[in-house]
Amino acid sequence: MADSATAQEFDILVLGGGSGGYAAALRAVQLGFTVGLVEKGKLGGTCLHNGCIPTKALLHSAELADHARDSAKYGVNVTLDSIDMNAVKAYKDGIVAGKFKGLSGLIKMKGITVIEGEGKLTGKDTVEVNGTTYTGKNIILATGSYSKTLPGLEIGGKVITSDEALEMTELPKKAVILGGGVIGVEFASVWKSFGVDVTIVEGLPSLVPNEDPSIIKVLERSFKKRGIKSNTGVFFEKVEQNDDGVVVTLADGKTFDGDLLLVAVGRGASTSGLGFEETGLTVDRGFVITDERCHTGVGNIYAVGDIVPGVQLAHRGFQQGIFVAEEIAGNNPAIVEDINIPKVTFCEPEIASVGLNQPQAEEKFGKENVETAEYNLAGNGKSSILGTSGIIKMVRQKDGPIVGMHMIGGRIGEQIGEAQLIVSWEAYPEDVAALIHAHPTQNEALGEAAMALAGRPLHG
Repeated sequence: MADSATAQEFDILVLGGGSGGYAAALRAVQLGFTVGLVEKGKLGGTCLHNGCIPTKALLHSAELADHARDSAKYGVNVTLDSIDMNAVKAYKDGIVAGKFKGLSGLIKMKGITVIEGEGKLTGKDTVEVNGTTYTGKNIILATGSYSKTLPGLEIGGKVITSDEALEMTELPKKAVILGGGVIGVEFASVWKSFGVDVTIVEGLPSLVPNEDPSIIKVLERSFKKRGIKSNTGVFFEKVEQNDDGVVVTLADGKTFDGDLLLVAVGRGASTSGLGFEETGLTVDRGFVITDERCHTGVGNIYAVGDIVPGVQLAHRGFQQGIFVAEEIAGNNPAIVEDINIPKVTFCEPEIASVGLNQPQAEEKFGKENVETAEYNLAGNGKSSILGTSGIIKMVRQKDGPIVGMHMIGGRIGEQIGEAQLIVSWEAYPEDVAALIHAHPTQNEALGEAAMALAGRPLHG
């Protein structure tokens, strides 16, 4: 391998060291390629430093706060004295630091050359970093995403994004959250558990609008029960900051006030000023357009992860990174289809889904060719022990395979593994019903839903 201090030519040059970029780099060296990995911040990207990992750490602290509040009904007498945000932040930062150290060590051990600085695409096979040009026979763009805002909505002061929310050492008493998607409901859930008065404002008709209607109904009911307020179906107009906090005005003139406004309206692709258009790539609203094999149509340039239109999930970028490394090696890997990528929203109750929801299935196969079954977690022993409720919903093509699974309930995200196998392997409910699900687990509920969908419900 070339000396990393002078090496400027690589088989594969990866721009961005987040989930997509580092996965591509690791798989590429495994396949025998020389790899240069360009990263301007820290290896691990959004997911590790200000996305999945830190938010899930906060959600775990939030779960413990809820357990302390409710412990008496389980015969354990503890009291919740206070939330120490400095200690919560230290715990979160410790988790991130540990994972970062592990990843950095792994990248170094595998012989990947890390090039520190902001890279810019300068040609079909060149990237410039801090005035130095590096060459790659193949280039993988994995520059990730940033917290987006709305036109005319300035971030600053008491108007923050998830980036600032993760660094908070003091809790607001009252907060308004703009956006009822994944990020919005996760922060609403955390803050409510920590004792904050929370209101979610979502312009679309419901919270988590991409989920199955049955799941949305359960979430909205659960949030209401928890005291999380929401206003849906009316778009945001403006926000004003004053000494007391913020006043948010909607298009219908309704106002909401709080100590701060968290803007959670999704994530934009980090592609501007990186030389993509100049090199001939097709960029639409910031996103890099590729074919189904992640190729940009220019030279040997590929793009993966959040900069490619589709679901913005760390594990999608990760899988696409591996895919592209194998594609370059000529291994003809199987395409990563967005619809079968598992999704988990880690609010309380958790949401987990994979495949088509009921409206999508009905649109694809026709209403009369779709069958669904819902199993209520009220009938599941482990869920009752945990004190959670919710549903497992299975969607099948009539007389055909299961095409979607949608779940909501405490800790239910852990069940997404089997759900993903069922949908991706096109299992029939009759197949799944014949499998044994251990008792007493929440996993049994998947077996029960399959039995119901196979026309032989046991506990229904």
